[in-house]
Amino acid sequence: MSRLASTALAATGLAGGYATGRATKKRPLAAVVLGAAGVGSFLIWKKDAGTGKAVALICAYVGGFGASHPLAKKIGAWPAVNSVTAGVALLSLIIGGSKKPKGDLS
Repeated sequence: MSRLASTALAATGLAGGYATGRATKKRPLAAVVLGAAGVGSFLIWKKDAGTGKAVALICAYVGGFGASHPLAKKIGAWPAVNSVTAGVALLSLIIGGSKKPKGDLS
C-alpha cells in the first residue's frame, strides 16, 4: 500500500505543483506543493525501500522537475510535466517498494 501512496504523492507533487503555480500565478505556492509532496514521498520511500533507494528516487523527482523546464520548450508545458511525472511514478513503482529483510534470500 505504501508503494502506491508514495507514487501518488510524488505524482501529485510534480503535476499538482505545476497546476498550482499555473492557476494561482504564485510560484512560491507551487514550490510549497512540490516540496511538501517531495518530503512526504521521500519519508515513505526511506521507510519502505531504504535510504539509498529513497535518495535515488528523490534525485529523480528533483531531476524530473528540472528537466521539465527545457523539455517544455520543445513539447509544451503540460506534455513535459506529464512525461516527467510518469517517469518518476514508474520509477517509484519499480524501486520504491518494500526492502527485503536481512537474511532473506528469496
